[in-house]
Amino acid sequence: MATKLVDLVYWRSMRRTGVVFTGLVIGLASIFQLSAITVLSHVCLGILCITFPLRLYYKLLELLRWNPGIHPFQSYLDYDVSLTDKDTVMLVEEVVLLVAFAVTEIKRLLFIDNLIDSIKFVLLLYLLTYVGTVTNGLTLMIAAVIGVFSLPLLYKKQQVRIRRMARTFRSLVKKVRNQLDSLYGSVTSSAPSAPPSKPALPPAAAAAPKQKAKSK
Repeated sequence: MATKLVDLVYWRSMRRTGVVFTGLVIGLASIFQLSAITVLSHVCLGILCITFPLRLYYKLLELLRWNPGIHPFQSYLDYDVSLTDKDTVMLVEEVVLLVAFAVTEIKRLLFIDNLIDSIKFVLLLYLLTYVGTVTNGLTLMIAAVIGVFSLPLLYKKQQVRIRRMARTFRSLVKKVRNQLDSLYGSVTSSAPSAPPSKPALPPAAAAAPKQKAKSK
């Protein structure tokens, strides 16, 4: 499954990736105007409009003895999508572990187990409130689908140029950081230091000048 997903993302089969990408984008865009049930029903009806006449055509050829009784979609019917007991147990364990991890992380963030992580979580939620006012979940899903099917291929085609730009950006950030550190060091070193306070004299030493003045 992972290999097939990688093949789809990197457009190794142009026909298959084009069908999947176009179907996902059109399906998600259709949900803007129609409900998910309506979109699913229309998709199934569209598939049946292709498969049903083709099946009748092959059945007619079989009746005329021009076809040895080959089903046109036998390869799809023979495709095994069932899971073994071991695969089912592994899948259930992975799902349970993911749910438990998500619940643990949310509980840790909500009840301030780590102050820094909770502050980051608050900032993320505050940013998501602005994102929610500008766009919705379907728009983000369409953008995610377009990004998944375009960014890996773009990185593969322009890998050298992107790495060069990333290296330039990192060097620029490092230079700015060094300048800020040097500026902060110069400001702290040039700040006027407080004058040293004179040590307090003991009472006997403080009273000696007064006694000399009286004797004169």
